[in-house]
Amino acid sequence: MSDLADLYPGFASEWINTSLGRIFARVGGKGPPLLLLHGFSETNVMWHRVAPQLADRFTLIIADLPGYGWSDMPESDALHVPYSKRAMAKAMVEAMEQLGHVHFALAGHDRGGRVSYRLALDHPGRLSKLAVLDILPTYNYWERMNRAYALKIYHWTFLAQPAPLPETLISGNGEFFLRFKMASQTKSKTLDAIDPRALEHYIAPFRDPARVHAMCEDYRAGAYFDYDLDKADFEAGKKITVPMLALWGGAGIAQAAATPLDTWKQWATNVDGMPVDSGHFLTEENPDVTAKALREFFSGS
Repeated sequence: MSDLADLYPGFASEWINTSLGRIFARVGGKGPPLLLLHGFSETNVMWHRVAPQLADRFTLIIADLPGYGWSDMPESDALHVPYSKRAMAKAMVEAMEQLGHVHFALAGHDRGGRVSYRLALDHPGRLSKLAVLDILPTYNYWERMNRAYALKIYHWTFLAQPAPLPETLISGNGEFFLRFKMASQTKSKTLDAIDPRALEHYIAPFRDPARVHAMCEDYRAGAYFDYDLDKADFEAGKKITVPMLALWGGAGIAQAAATPLDTWKQWATNVDGMPVDSGHFLTEENPDVTAKALREFFSGS
């Protein structure tokens, strides 16, 4: 994938050793550390329109999740534990430590948002603030999986099917799957808002069967291990205690399931939030509003 466009000019490239293998990240900017995590079908590149609006205020660490982008693909197990959000969150804590950051701010979209809120639950002392983009907790999604919502997030049940069913079907035309799924989740139902150079970064992993398998393992972990963790925490009344911001697309996924802020108030003691005029991909469909909200939240001004 070395021929892909560099969408973070001036940023360093880091491969960081963790318990899940090497994590790849782009690092740049100045100020207190802010870790940015991407979601499914994308890579670190999804932040490329937001990063320039944050880099004068924060040192940005823009990472690929384990199994995604250029990060290593850990070998999975019968319970999909290496792809659980608990394992990924631990790896991100390790990566940040390797870079010299034991305390940091964190924002995550989609799957990265799930890693982010799990990190806040498991390692609250590590975070100053937390932002999640267009998600509700995994537990809530599964519990609210009615007819309309199942049709909207069909990929949750499809990708979680036992191997090699989704892997085999996606391998027939991975680029079609990616383009169709992403377009269906935008407000315009097209890919017009996605930079073609970024789209090439997203397509590349779908040409690699090992990457497709890793992404499916992420969803299998979500359907079992992650769900059980969330359920246990919810029933025990465990809360996210760091200041939290929830952003969601007005035409996104989270809004379709429930009123996102009301849901997050069941999980966090100090949370605010707002919709953004976009579909699921806030940072690419409406980067200016998204960046402004993140900048104000994390800088406190």
